[in-house]
Amino acid sequence: MSNDAFHLTSHDVRAQEFHRVLRGYDPVQVEEFKQRMAEEIDRLVRDRVQLDERVKGMSDQLKSYRDRERAMNDALVQAQQLRTDSQSQVDRERDLVLREAQAQAEAIRLEARTEAERFMLDARNEQQRLLHGNEMARRQYVAYLASYRQLLERQLQDLDALAGETAEAAGDEMARGYRRQA
Repeated sequence: MSNDAFHLTSHDVRAQEFHRVLRGYDPVQVEEFKQRMAEEIDRLVRDRVQLDERVKGMSDQLKSYRDRERAMNDALVQAQQLRTDSQSQVDRERDLVLREAQAQAEAIRLEARTEAERFMLDARNEQQRLLHGNEMARRQYVAYLASYRQLLERQLQDLDALAGETAEAAGDEMARGYRRQA
């Protein structure tokens, strides 16, 4: 029989009356059996109520555990998403910092190259100025030597002319002196 078709309670067992027949069952034994059956049914009902309460408690606890598991899974998924988002943010920031550093390095390199080129241009200009100055000094020196040589040559000519006049005059003097002596 199914449970839905027949429900027997301890009250049903206690209230059950049997017809008396000749040569039937011993009424004391039947009453004792009915009493034991009723007590057993009461115990079983109490056990069932306890078990139902326990099952309900466990079901509630299981529901609570499932809710916690779902919440933990949701938290885990969110934590993983947060980690992924954080990693993506860190990667973007790293890339941005790297690009900024590379741009700064390129700007510094360009500035250094520009400064070096400016120094090289200044050095070339200074070299040209010094070469021009040296050339001017050399030309002045050559011109000075030429004018000094001309001065010396004139002086030598003057000395030669003076020596020639002096020799003539001395020769005239000597000739006069010989003439006087003679």
